[in-house]
Order: sequence, then C-alpha cells, then structure tokens
Amino acid sequence: MIHLKGRPYQLHVLRLTPGEDVRERLEQWATTQGIEAAAIVSAVGSLSRAVIRFAGREEGNVTDGDLEICALSGTLSKHGIHVHLSIADADGAMRGGHLMMGCTVRTTLELIVQEVGGVRFLRTVDPSTGYKELDPQTIGP
Repeated sequence: MIHLKGRPYQLHVLRLTPGEDVRERLEQWATTQGIEAAAIVSAVGSLSRAVIRFAGREEGNVTDGDLEICALSGTLSKHGIHVHLSIADADGAMRGGHLMMGCTVRTTLELIVQEVGGVRFLRTVDPSTGYKELDPQTIGP
C-alpha cells in the first residue's frame, strides 16, 4: 500500500455543455488550472455517446442514445487522469468502466471537484501491472 496525507483544498464547480467531450475537457481543465491533485466528489448529467473501456480490454465500447450518468469518479491532475464512468440507457440497463475520449455531453454535466493540497498525483509505469498507475508525491504548501 502507498499512503500519503493531503489536506482539503479548493472546491471547483464545473459544468460541461452539450457537445463537449468529457475526458478531453477534464484533461484540458486540469492542465490549464495547474491541478496537482484532485478528485471528483459529485457528478450528474447526461451523454449522447459514451465510450467506455471495459476491464482487460484495450479498445473502448461505444454506446449511443439518451444516457444518464449514474456515477463518474476518479483522480485528476495535470499529470494525467484516471476516471471511471457508469451510465444507464433509456431502458435502465447499466454499464461502466474507464472513461475514454468520445463521451459527448447531451444536456449537461455538473461536477464538483475537490483539490487535494500538499500532494502531486503523478502517473508512472508500475512494473507489476505494466500500466501507468497513481504515484502520489508530497509537495510543499
């Protein structure tokens, strides 16, 4: 286990508008704001297209239609993001996995993002998994 202590920092209120790509906008926002470490604490909204990568797969699965966001959670940083998405279609069938490029906002996506002070979320390749994993580092005030 890797463990660091951070402290609550600023809360950010974001709203993505129709047609915006969720992952693209979150990555841009984290970079332009200089976010070192943050987590999504609340997310509600809808998508017209979801691109989700399921566990153990390399490619994303595309779902089009009127989709409700049931959960969006993860870590954000200018050094990279790791976000999972759960959606329900118009019949209530659910699916979820890794948020990929191509998830398009239908009407709105309202987010509350909490910055974590004193910590930097780096992403480095973990030799045991072969993937870029969270590598938190303590930073000054």
